[in-house]
Amino acid sequence: MKLKPLGDRVLVKRAESETKTKSGIFIPDTAQEKTTQGFVVAVGDDEAIKVKPKDKILFDKYAGTEIKVDGEDHVIMRNDDIQAVIEE
Repeated sequence: MKLKPLGDRVLVKRAESETKTKSGIFIPDTAQEKTTQGFVVAVGDDEAIKVKPKDKILFDKYAGTEIKVDGEDHVIMRNDDIQAVIEE
């Protein structure tokens, strides 16, 4: 399925959360927090959007609406919910 956000909205796939601490202790699924990092999948048609597909971003913890696209969890959020682009 293809999904094209409208206006100032951005479709993001969350990055995988850490399953192990730095000291090697495994974190159970119920104790893991949702990550606030992700990858941009698609952007709306608003000229104010500064990100592009494949950018790694940092966003608000409770931003957007969670949806499933092709069986995978995604978040659709406003451009304003994006805090930064992570450059590696």
